[in-house]
Amino acid sequence: MRLACARHDDFRSCSIMLFYLFAIAGHPGAWASESSNQEISAQAQLSLPDALKQITDQGGLRSRLEELGVQFTFTYYGDTLGNPSGGVQQGVRYDGRFGTIIDADLDKLMGWSGGTFHASMHEIQGAGLSAKNIENLMPVSSVEEPATTRLFNLWVEQKLGNETSLRIGQITAAQEFLVSQNANLFVNSTFGWPLLPAQDLPSGGPAYPEATPGIRLKFTPTDQLTLMAAIFNGDLAGPGAGNPVKRDSNGFAFRVNDPPLLMAELGFAYNQGNSIAQARNPNQEGSGAVTSAQQSPAGDSTGTGLRGSVKLGAWVYTGSAPLERFNAEGEVLDGSAAQPPQHAGNFAVYGVIDQALWRTDGLASDRGLNFFLRASAAPSDRNLIDLYFDTGLTFKGLINSRPDDIVGIGFAFGRISPQALAREEVAAASTPISIPRYEAAIELTYQWRIAQNWSLQPDFQYIIHPSGQVLNPLDVSGGAPIQNATVIGIRTIVKF
Repeated sequence: MRLACARHDDFRSCSIMLFYLFAIAGHPGAWASESSNQEISAQAQLSLPDALKQITDQGGLRSRLEELGVQFTFTYYGDTLGNPSGGVQQGVRYDGRFGTIIDADLDKLMGWSGGTFHASMHEIQGAGLSAKNIENLMPVSSVEEPATTRLFNLWVEQKLGNETSLRIGQITAAQEFLVSQNANLFVNSTFGWPLLPAQDLPSGGPAYPEATPGIRLKFTPTDQLTLMAAIFNGDLAGPGAGNPVKRDSNGFAFRVNDPPLLMAELGFAYNQGNSIAQARNPNQEGSGAVTSAQQSPAGDSTGTGLRGSVKLGAWVYTGSAPLERFNAEGEVLDGSAAQPPQHAGNFAVYGVIDQALWRTDGLASDRGLNFFLRASAAPSDRNLIDLYFDTGLTFKGLINSRPDDIVGIGFAFGRISPQALAREEVAAASTPISIPRYEAAIELTYQWRIAQNWSLQPDFQYIIHPSGQVLNPLDVSGGAPIQNATVIGIRTIVKF
């Protein structure tokens, strides 16, 4: 697991102060005249994203580049979260991620028909509530990672006719595989890149904040059917002790000699209508919407039914798979310090369901109740997590006066494999405690859309059996397990 964070208190304090200064300056009311005789329409009021976009277009350079086919997008995720109870210790911590994304239309830029270029970089700051306070396996913030400035994606994509595209370069699986559009609302990282691949794949698999050299082929023969297959370098940061993100601290490892990771996914979508927009989470990026608050209508305009999709997929890692046990810092836990058993290869199968359940204003509306379910399974003799599922409900426009807000409740469950549990029970034989067989997370969240591309999101989480409730490393008695943790806080997302 890739969670340890270096602490930069001065930078963090400055970042928070600057953000709230921007927030005050960008709030619609801050630009209104105090005169009672002057009324400014909502369209004329300048929001924070609008102000930031103007700042980053000094001299019109950004606009001129867009005319040439080069588009810059900037995103900021900021999570302030605290655990008033449970975990290894209590406290409040901040995690943030500033992203710079470049997309180029190569046809428009240089006459390369059907070609596009994409690059992204992240500046990550923070202290890491999961790594420092809770030591659970499902990070409570999806942007929580070691503080660093790093390259993320760097790829070229070529259209091969109207139905096929080929992407090659430094890429990530989490932006396209195993994605639930409705689950993207939530703050906990497992609703983006699930716990099972994050724990069972070397270096956590190709997901934020690490991409790796690979090739992805996508075939869409109809509007309903999609087939994707990809091959990745199998170990992003390479073998070694500690957090893999620290072994590749700037994203320039470009490893190509590790055993490959293969992924394939078949997707079927129904009742999609004429316009399909993809929701975004921290694993996703580009010129589309940054949050699930801007999803497309859940039913088609012809009234044939509620929108939904089903995906079936699998991944296969061709290298050796040792049964090891890591904590949030990427360190081997007690019970697996001895040389773990080695297995040739590893694999998992998974399924994803997204389904609209009800619409407030007819099928063509995107306001209403949505459901998601994801499940995956892997061999228990070589994996820490052998069974995983998450599920939940989201409701967009619950309040008539707030049609773009979304409320959601989600639940995630990961079972510790019997073989991993047996090794820990042997190590803890002299300790009079039982070791639970799972970790679970419950999340309740509300995404309040302040303006286009700007949202605030109060969040509540309850973490059950952190790391399977292993012993608390900060307990002086040495016999108390990590207690269930309550987490409360707020997320802000800005795209400009």
